[in-house]
Amino acid sequence: MDGSLVLEDGTAVRGAFFGARRRVFGELVFNTNMTGYTEALTDPSYRGQILMMTYPLIGNYGVDPETMESERIQPTGFVVREACAAPSHPRSSLGLSEFLKTYDTPAIERADTRALTIKIRSKGTMKAAIVPAKEDVDAVARQVRKSPHPDTRNLVGEVSCRRVERYPGSGKRTLVVVDCGVKRNIIREAQRYADVIRVPYDATSDEILGHKPDGVILSNGPGDPAHPEIRATAVKAAKDLVGRTPLLGICLGHQLLALAFGGKTYKLKFGHRGGNQPVKDLRSGRVHITSQNHGFAVDADSLPSSEFEVTHLNLNDGTVEGMAHRELPIFSVQYHPEARPGPWDNEYIFRDFVAELKGA
Repeated sequence: MDGSLVLEDGTAVRGAFFGARRRVFGELVFNTNMTGYTEALTDPSYRGQILMMTYPLIGNYGVDPETMESERIQPTGFVVREACAAPSHPRSSLGLSEFLKTYDTPAIERADTRALTIKIRSKGTMKAAIVPAKEDVDAVARQVRKSPHPDTRNLVGEVSCRRVERYPGSGKRTLVVVDCGVKRNIIREAQRYADVIRVPYDATSDEILGHKPDGVILSNGPGDPAHPEIRATAVKAAKDLVGRTPLLGICLGHQLLALAFGGKTYKLKFGHRGGNQPVKDLRSGRVHITSQNHGFAVDADSLPSSEFEVTHLNLNDGTVEGMAHRELPIFSVQYHPEARPGPWDNEYIFRDFVAELKGA
């Protein structure tokens, strides 16, 4: 047991390193998916966080790099109950430990993830550190408490692309994706209907409209949507695009749209991360099982009711999961319609957005 996970409240859990062996700090969060650890590890929305899986056995089917949702592992650290040392799958090209070491990401196993999850659900997410077991845990806990929260950083700026990228699609139309930490499967889903142009998160509305898009997608991403640097860039651009092009917001993009219309966001106690979140469509009455990864939510009471209606609610806690403009082709969802990992039931969101485009 050569590693320790130390929480800001002083809790210290011993474990065995199976990734890189180094000290890292982050916000400890949990994910309830039973599969899809490669996709989760490469989801940019986990930037700045230590990701813990609640399912007890992780790594049993190895790693297929083709399933990565970005160019690298995004969380600062990884925590599991048991890491499989001998994976088996015809598409696996390396084991989980090797994958983590490739991207210098520390991970520990043999931690009591059940007890840690119960603690987070009770007290909320906490800052934490993964350190070698020989370190003084009391001293580390003090350092964790003094360390700035990852949300104070411009995490979106850390994961967004640096230049415009183009992805050929159907050729029938053009969609611009504002990259706030976009997952690859959002781009793949958009390519089914259009050519896709990916632009950095801080692209101006004029730069976005310069690509002559038929519609714009505001992507998922990490951190606080109300961060000053995000308000000054992505939120401002979204506000400037209103009435000039159809808009679809996904996860962080959903929150950015709310802010653009004068709404407010707030941090959830422990967030929604997993592939089994029940969401009710208030228009049809149907309940969808959704894939989610977010730590903030939109304040329903802050939305201008004359312009927006809440269209989806989370059945676990009643938080806003979707909204739509009453007149303009603008709508958004808090969950991930592209899944990866998670159920694919909600891919219709992309089809519905394309149906809103002029001439579609």
